[in-house]
Amino acid sequence: MTVEQKKRGLGRGLDALFQDARKEEEAFQPKIKRADEMVAAVQQIQAQQANIAAPNGAQRKLPVDKMTPGKFQPRRHFDDAALDQLADSIAVHGVLQPILVRPLSGSMYEIIAGERRWRAAQKAQVHEVPVVIQELTDKQALEIALIENLQREDLSAVEEAEGYQRLMDEFGHTQDALAVQLGKSRSHVANTMRLLKLPQSVRSMIQNGTLTAGHARALIGAKNPEEMADLIQRRGLNVRQVEALMQKSTDGKLKPKKAKSFIQKDVDVLALERLTSDKLGLGVTIDSLGAGGRLTIEYKTLDQLDDLLARLGQTPRR
Repeated sequence: MTVEQKKRGLGRGLDALFQDARKEEEAFQPKIKRADEMVAAVQQIQAQQANIAAPNGAQRKLPVDKMTPGKFQPRRHFDDAALDQLADSIAVHGVLQPILVRPLSGSMYEIIAGERRWRAAQKAQVHEVPVVIQELTDKQALEIALIENLQREDLSAVEEAEGYQRLMDEFGHTQDALAVQLGKSRSHVANTMRLLKLPQSVRSMIQNGTLTAGHARALIGAKNPEEMADLIQRRGLNVRQVEALMQKSTDGKLKPKKAKSFIQKDVDVLALERLTSDKLGLGVTIDSLGAGGRLTIEYKTLDQLDDLLARLGQTPRR
């Protein structure tokens, strides 16, 4: 065999060797890919397990479908427009404040504080939210849920009053202690709780927004608050008008004829009374008497009378 033949034989041997190596590499590539996928899957599982094993009180993330509303939630009404606004914010910025939850049986968690954020996250189609998990007793869960919600400004006045009442009944809080703990004045707590003296039908009107808390407070002590609440709604009376109307009623009971006369005056004349009073700086009353009427201007000192006469172009008294 010549040298040239030996070289050609060696070349073919090397080619065959390289071809075999390429075939083995190609055959091994799927195994490498599968191994990489398995490593990634294991890493993901390890991360999830580390997340699930987060210590009590540590922040982590939970799927929204693993949470359920809390049974101690003081809020019964969720405003759709406000939820939509919060959902828009969450869609852009995410849930910035973690939701407080406690473990239930299985893999579910009960929301203690933050149900609005949870509902808004679902509207924003966010599938995981930050949470803080705490092991809490029913008593602790109730107190935290009430206090956390009462510190916010978006509870209805009735929900707020009921929350105060529950804290007092179930935990022995006083109005003074609640005021300090929640950063409210004692008078605010006391006046809000007075709403619970109103009939349920009137409280429902506050709850659904057809009657304000200011209107409702003016009705406390009235003999017929339901009739008055209906009148307020139909006539569109403001709080000042309701307070004045209640003052006209000596026994706290609305007299239809008297109320009709007073309301007519409010609608037609009260604004003019207020405007004239502001201009003069004195108390002004306008009473309709048939086709005419009576204008009464009150003054407390002779100086006030002198000033009024000067404005009318008359010589002041001396």
